[in-house]
Amino acid sequence: MKLGGVRFSIVADAAWAPGLDTAAAWLAWASHPYVITGNGEAAVSAMPAMLRRRAGAMGKMALEAAYRCLDGKADVPTVFCSRHGECVRSVELLADLAQEQPLSPTSFSLSVHNAAAGLFSIARQDQASHAALAAGHSGVEHAVIEACGLLADGAAEVLLVVYDGFLPEIFEEYQDCREQPFAWAWLIQSAQAEQLASVESGSTISLSWCGQAGDEMDAMEQESDSGRQPAGLEVLAFYLRQDPELVRTIDGRRWCWRRLA
Repeated sequence: MKLGGVRFSIVADAAWAPGLDTAAAWLAWASHPYVITGNGEAAVSAMPAMLRRRAGAMGKMALEAAYRCLDGKADVPTVFCSRHGECVRSVELLADLAQEQPLSPTSFSLSVHNAAAGLFSIARQDQASHAALAAGHSGVEHAVIEACGLLADGAAEVLLVVYDGFLPEIFEEYQDCREQPFAWAWLIQSAQAEQLASVESGSTISLSWCGQAGDEMDAMEQESDSGRQPAGLEVLAFYLRQDPELVRTIDGRRWCWRRLA
């Protein structure tokens, strides 16, 4: 971590969404992003069946990306980031309450925001720390800062998992971006000068806060919000295309992503 921002190196990555199951498919999507549709579920074949059956469709996406990216490594801290989390399951529970129906203990335990992170830890019998974040449109940025904080505290690597999905029908009229199903994961390391030679070209990133946006920029942001991609997909496209820079104006803040090497 450095003053004014963070920088890190991505040493492995993975992504999954309905219809996008390979690196080549994701590169094609990044070149010409479109709204991801479909309701297919990730296989998550690496997870024991008893636990896999407990995960919902969105959780399975996150778990598939996490397993692929970590590739058998153990004792790696994880940071899971989702804006809405298991809101589909939560709405179902609330509907049951409204109808005075008994609640499913399993559904209740899996409606919490760290459900996917917990299942991942239990399935792998891994006692490394895990965190689950929700921070609105800036969730990805705050998740990166959290992950880099773990690196600064001495972790050799950190797994970052970003995922989201469709909103329940009852919330659709309130959505402020093109909600769609996706999950991706990065295995990151500190971007120290002596380490850069061993990191794949194009995989060292910096993230900094560029300051407050002006009133005019804020107004433009609000007008365009409903048609924009979710934050996680904006950042993923920047990474996959190896763009030199991405500036995201969110909630009056400007976040600057830059490729260093």
